[in-house]
Amino acid sequence: MESIQALKNQDHSSGRLLKDKLVLIGVVILSLVTISPIMLIIFKLVMEGYRQISLDFLIQNTPDTFEAMTAVANGEKIPGGIANGIVGTLVMVVLAAVIAIPVGVLTGIYLYENQGKMMANLTRNISDILQGVPSIVLGLISYLWVVKHVTSGYSALAGSVSLAIMMLPMIVRSTEETLKMIPQTLKEAALALGVPYHKVILRVLVPTGFSGLLTGILLGISRILGETAPLLLTALGSSRINLDISEPTSAIPLLIWEFYNDPNMIDLIWSSSLLLMAIVLILNIVSKQLAGKRN
Repeated sequence: MESIQALKNQDHSSGRLLKDKLVLIGVVILSLVTISPIMLIIFKLVMEGYRQISLDFLIQNTPDTFEAMTAVANGEKIPGGIANGIVGTLVMVVLAAVIAIPVGVLTGIYLYENQGKMMANLTRNISDILQGVPSIVLGLISYLWVVKHVTSGYSALAGSVSLAIMMLPMIVRSTEETLKMIPQTLKEAALALGVPYHKVILRVLVPTGFSGLLTGILLGISRILGETAPLLLTALGSSRINLDISEPTSAIPLLIWEFYNDPNMIDLIWSSSLLLMAIVLILNIVSKQLAGKRN
């Protein structure tokens, strides 16, 4: 009897091991299927985009159609680069961050300190709704607010406002969730020592959750870097480097759209997309590292 029971237990264990292996194989196969599209995209971008990447590509303005057509006809590399788009993207992202970060962090602190109150719940719900609004709608709002009534024309400022609105929900929610992870005893200890309330927020809670706040900010920036639709309605684009925020300016996503409409600029599409993907990838890796430190 004991031997029969041992055989049954052995068969049962073998069956469980077989099921475990089958499930593991299934998970691996489905994981490969899931990541295969992004891997194919990266492979395609690298293979098609590396040809134009050079120092000139980073420091020169975009060529005109005639220059590109001549280079393509002669089998040469397209001259010029996307310096105007790089500078425009940098200007608008920095300006959007200057607008969105203080508002987003302060709003997140307000939500954390007033949980359960009607105004806090309303603000949280609006923030969540705003996160799902299509970017073209935010561009239209910025067009009506800034382009029509502030700068009286397309400008980097209008583009920054639309990008800042897109960043806000991410910063607000990450700030609130980060502060929730900080032990309540830390705040109570600071208050017990007689530290003023505003200093508890600025000197204790914010520094303690700094890595989490920075993670949310970087994720917000990586989200807006590739946006094209709102910039079409606000920044418009420019063929030269422009540092005046009240004038039209270019951006890497805008240049990709312009290159797409010109058959002579196909090579620049791949190179610009590769550069943009690399920037977003770096920001996401940095945010993951910071999130790991926070945990």
